[in-house]
Amino acid sequence: MPELPEVETTRRGIAPHCENRTITQVTVRDGRLRWPVPGNLAELLEGAVIHTVDRRAKYLLIGVSSATVAGSLIVHLGMSGSLRVITDQSEPLLHDHVELALDNGIRLRFNDPRRFGCWLWSETPDQHPLIASLGPEPLAPEFTGRMLYRLSRGKKTPVKSFIMDNHVVVGVGNIYANEALFKAGIHPRRAAGRISLDRYNRLVNAIRETLSAAILMGGTTLRDFVNSDGKPGYFAQSLLVYGRSGEFCPECGHPLKEIRMNQRSTVYCSKCQR
Repeated sequence: MPELPEVETTRRGIAPHCENRTITQVTVRDGRLRWPVPGNLAELLEGAVIHTVDRRAKYLLIGVSSATVAGSLIVHLGMSGSLRVITDQSEPLLHDHVELALDNGIRLRFNDPRRFGCWLWSETPDQHPLIASLGPEPLAPEFTGRMLYRLSRGKKTPVKSFIMDNHVVVGVGNIYANEALFKAGIHPRRAAGRISLDRYNRLVNAIRETLSAAILMGGTTLRDFVNSDGKPGYFAQSLLVYGRSGEFCPECGHPLKEIRMNQRSTVYCSKCQR
């Protein structure tokens, strides 16, 4: 599943082509996504101007307005979705379900083989049920070790599950949780309520470092993910522990172990992480 860095990479890739451009045509080839694409999407958007392409957690928020409407498209890539900037006359592929044609000749094309993504419309996206209860962004100033320390008091939840809870902080997916916990030296099964403020400060720094590096590298290479220019990300080549079970720890040389937590692969070093 595309995680926060993949979505941020997509946002940065499409924004320069879309912002301040007028939508000339909306084509919905198959609206049967995770939630149905609004039937009046073309009526809402054709003639409107895209002002912003923002991101909240793993949702892209495409802000548009016209003389009659103002709001945002809420786009989620789901399990296998991608947004591509089409500059030629290439024909749509089998799973190219939604397309926006812009006044600069570019088309923004949404491909989603598994159809777990979404295209929704909201005049108040911050209040939309998918957005309203989300925690802070992991790269925002309000995400701090003290915040994690305060929220974790009394919790027996494993710290890996705690930081992957979108109500606590958004965008720390499985791959990046593995990497950040390794960098911070924290065992993924340790109870969230038994971690000190100092260690949470280290964990926040590790989360920021890991996600920032992944964004710069274009996101983690996943089977179904492609950037908006069609090229995969390359961060997977520099992962320290995820996907490396049985290999030697890059810090101490001890073999890395793998366990399952909430049906997710969890790789750690039993000597470095306590």
